[in-house]
Amino acid sequence: PARRDFYWLRSFIAGGVAGCCAKTTTAPLDRVKILLQAHNHHYKHLGVFSTLCAVPKKEGYLGLYKGNGAMMIRIFPYGAIQFMAFDQYKKVIKKQLGISGHVHRLMAGSMAGITAVICTYPLDMVRVRLAFQVKGEHKYMGIIHAFKMIYTKEGGFSGFYRGLMPTVVGMAPYAGFSFFTFGTLKSVGLAHAPNLLGRPSLDNPDVLVLKTHVNLLCGGIAGAIAQTISYPLDVTRRRMQLGAVLPDSEKCLTMVQTLKYVYQQHGIRRGLYRGLSLNYIRCIPSQAVAFTTYELMKQFLHLN
Repeated sequence: PARRDFYWLRSFIAGGVAGCCAKTTTAPLDRVKILLQAHNHHYKHLGVFSTLCAVPKKEGYLGLYKGNGAMMIRIFPYGAIQFMAFDQYKKVIKKQLGISGHVHRLMAGSMAGITAVICTYPLDMVRVRLAFQVKGEHKYMGIIHAFKMIYTKEGGFSGFYRGLMPTVVGMAPYAGFSFFTFGTLKSVGLAHAPNLLGRPSLDNPDVLVLKTHVNLLCGGIAGAIAQTISYPLDVTRRRMQLGAVLPDSEKCLTMVQTLKYVYQQHGIRRGLYRGLSLNYIRCIPSQAVAFTTYELMKQFLHLN
């Protein structure tokens, strides 16, 4: 039993480290995405690359990492809960429901994503508020101040959960499809070309794992497919989270209202899918680094 307790802890650490590495790699792209998705008035006339260049000029290079502190505090438990919950849900679904194969991966992936999001949502809210601020117009002084302000000014605890609905609705296909695609690519790859794509795991020679570059590739493909499906809901979530900060907040109170409003105001490409190209650039290395770090940490902490 002692070993099993530590298995939880080790799996928690592996997921957390994987998440932190992945997010720090892509933090600047994250900040730019938030500024674009919600049409920040300082940058709304710019495209992806011009915004990436404009932020350091206007706010210094650290401006690209605004909100990253809150992101780190959130992503460690988030990554950890997601990977841990995924393993647990998979067992439960297999045992209790007798469902196995790709379907139980999809279900477990979705449920794990939703669990992790609900547990860490208030930190996401705070991070978005911090990342949307532009130098010289600070409403929030830091993480704790933002928490206090949202709590007192926006209806107490429920203020932290604005935009949870589109997040959960988008999370199911997103987490589900990314785990599903990754798992499918991995099992198909190892079944058809074990020598080309696989190698024995360092901590358990009987287990085949993907070679690192193949892992990166599969993680990247999984991320890209999942992103495309759920992107409009991501835009909706950001708008709702920024509610009080945006001028048109009363038009974005519910998920459906927000989707309609963005569509009517900006259309599909400039509205619902604004910043998607950036999302690919951001998401592919992010997913790839996350899955690869996790696989490496699993071997390092003897989890196979």
